[in-house]
Amino acid sequence: MSNLEYDYIVIGAGTAGATIAKTLSDNRRNSVLLLEAGENDDEDEPIRNSTFAPVLQNLFFPEYFWQGEGVPQEELNNRTFRWTGGRLLGGSSSVNRQLYVRPTPAIFEKWQQLLGPLWSPQEAVRGFKELEKYNGITDNPAARGFNGRLDVRQAPVDPTQTAEDIVLAIEQATGFHRIIDYNNPNTPIGPFVKNQYTQKPNGTRESSSTAFLSRDIINEAGFGVNGRKLRLLTKSTALRIIFCNKIATGVRFLKEGKSYEAYARKKVIVSTGIKSPKLLMLSGIGPADELRSVGIPVIVDNPNVGQHLANHSIIAAVFSINPPPPPPVDPNAHLIADAFLPNPIGINPTLREIQLEPFLSNSNTLVVGISPIQPKSRGSINIQANDPLKIELGDEEFLDNPADMELLKNAFRIYIQNIAKALNPKYTLISPTLDIINNDTSLENFIRQNLSLTFHEESTLRMAPSKALGVVNSRGEVFGVRNLVVADNSIIPFTVDGNTSAIAYLIGLKIAQQLLEEEDNCR
Repeated sequence: MSNLEYDYIVIGAGTAGATIAKTLSDNRRNSVLLLEAGENDDEDEPIRNSTFAPVLQNLFFPEYFWQGEGVPQEELNNRTFRWTGGRLLGGSSSVNRQLYVRPTPAIFEKWQQLLGPLWSPQEAVRGFKELEKYNGITDNPAARGFNGRLDVRQAPVDPTQTAEDIVLAIEQATGFHRIIDYNNPNTPIGPFVKNQYTQKPNGTRESSSTAFLSRDIINEAGFGVNGRKLRLLTKSTALRIIFCNKIATGVRFLKEGKSYEAYARKKVIVSTGIKSPKLLMLSGIGPADELRSVGIPVIVDNPNVGQHLANHSIIAAVFSINPPPPPPVDPNAHLIADAFLPNPIGINPTLREIQLEPFLSNSNTLVVGISPIQPKSRGSINIQANDPLKIELGDEEFLDNPADMELLKNAFRIYIQNIAKALNPKYTLISPTLDIINNDTSLENFIRQNLSLTFHEESTLRMAPSKALGVVNSRGEVFGVRNLVVADNSIIPFTVDGNTSAIAYLIGLKIAQQLLEEEDNCR
């Protein structure tokens, strides 16, 4: 633990961080230190076995997650939710529900308009192709990757009759035809019977740890193999970034009760997900008044740090099934079907705004999760003290913008009500009932009482052209200082329209590639 000096320090071995560490150390001239607060739990049965994914957080919260509770949500009857993410090698990619969803070209077009060609739809497809090892069918093989390190499995091979029933009902209720490959940029809208999961071909979990920190990259002792200058330190929690004249030079971290410092000759890269805004604020980058109020010296006054928090919410419509269907053949395919749909009263039928996620909760109950994936409400992250170990305040502000409530009500009134009518008689809508759906006050009360969250936190350190609009530039470089980069979902400038692990991999890859390109240009 002495002489900890490397070219790059990557803080956080999560979805983006592990990708970055591997990519940077591919250049054997680079030495890379990777710090992770958690441990390597890849071989634990709940992590490895994909059948645990839907219930992992509820059953194993203390073992693999950051502990925390969010701010009471005023528009949700002051209910509170866990404020958490994965605290282990692989980060949230090791504990999520494994759904692999690329953002659509419509999202990247907005990114490109704000940030330039680095984040164009074409560049995004190129990056995803480089990442993926796709195991499934597609109607656009030119847009998919088959030789990357990240296993993506389309499943199940044989859809159930329940899947066929619900997808047919969605087709009839919405007018949108089923699609083969929702990650084909040309088919963003429609229902489908096969989802795509970050799973190996045998159905076990694939994470950034198993894909990018496998034994051909790093050994059990945490050192790179085959000439790779990579070192991994687990149980190492970053306390703050070290600066000298507004140049990031290293990081102070806590490992098994002892404080250490490590130094970077080139860059310090923050990839700690929901913890990234707090780490910047503890290091003196953030709203000046807030930092001074808790005794933190200000290095850069930027009120955007911790703001613009977006998250996807979810609520369920529940159907009984009589007679009960046979159990699914593939237990690793958690959802029996899915659909991406536009706003039912929107003006653009090609934009994803609603995701439907059907699954069987038991032998005779079909649950259809309804997730608004382009929410208008925005929350914030604030620190309570200069104590690095004290939980930050995460406030999602669900339904703060009335448009989000209207979208949910219309999803029930139009999509769910019409799906219920289109389903064959063995399916009965039991929650919410039709009398609740058709009563505005009752429906609002149902939504406020039952809406939950998805742990898709984004945009709290958003990319932007200037400090007036965000925290980092298009390359993840923090405004106002040098040699400090952020690369995780906190830098997303506009909310993505689906699950968020795929974009975290892409951000990690592209930021690392930009750093390597910068090195080449300097030689």
